[in-house]
Amino acid sequence: MSKGAVNVFLLIAAVYTLLPLTWLLFASTKSLPDLYSTAGFAFADLNLGANLSAVAAEGDGIFFRWYVNSLLYAGGGAALGALISVACGYAFDKYDWRGKERLFGLVLLGVLVPTTATAIPLYLLASKVGLVNSFWSVFIPALVHPFGVYLARVLSTGYVPGEVLEAARSDGAGEIRTFVSVALPMLRAAYVTIFLFQFTGIWNNFFLPLVMLSDQHLFPLSLGLYSWNTQVTAFPEYSTLVITGSLLSVVPLLLVFVFLQRFWRAGMTAGSVK
Repeated sequence: MSKGAVNVFLLIAAVYTLLPLTWLLFASTKSLPDLYSTAGFAFADLNLGANLSAVAAEGDGIFFRWYVNSLLYAGGGAALGALISVACGYAFDKYDWRGKERLFGLVLLGVLVPTTATAIPLYLLASKVGLVNSFWSVFIPALVHPFGVYLARVLSTGYVPGEVLEAARSDGAGEIRTFVSVALPMLRAAYVTIFLFQFTGIWNNFFLPLVMLSDQHLFPLSLGLYSWNTQVTAFPEYSTLVITGSLLSVVPLLLVFVFLQRFWRAGMTAGSVK
């Protein structure tokens, strides 16, 4: 009976998660009149090609500039930020220094602070150094991920035996060589897991770019689609642009999870059996 209840709960959760994406798929194939005259989960005349062409033509192809910006913000920020988090978590786990636990307590405090609460202080700092309305004003804050540091320390404790590090040092490897050649391959699942968390968070980030950027050529997809959506009342044709653009914006997230799932799924069970 409990197994059946769990399956029902999982089914409801799956339906709740997939319904918006399913509606997005249906809506992106419709013309503007069909969008408002047909049922949400029903096909009309296939208009997906025309919608994609309209998205590509709007603003001289500005949508694809937003797409590239998001890939740079999320891909580059997640790759470098995950490496920083793994290195910090490894250092917290394997090294001892005065005040380490207090400093780690500050990291945990950072986990509790919502990212939206730091947007205004970050804007003030960026304005002091002249980074407002630049690529770096969004990219640099994305490199800091307190939860990633916490997760990396936990996973480093379970994945990287101290005896292996001592053996590497005995063979003459320095600390950087030991981390890069010995510890980092052991923490591959941790790196991928943190990368996925950061990629998703940066890709969906909205408030920080909204505060930092005014040049639409620097907008990520989230902010660019929002700027289109604000014009829907005056120009209803933007509805199909926003919907089709939203569908395209989901594709990288799906691809990242599909191609990297074997790493993070392995990481979830690694160390469970000794």
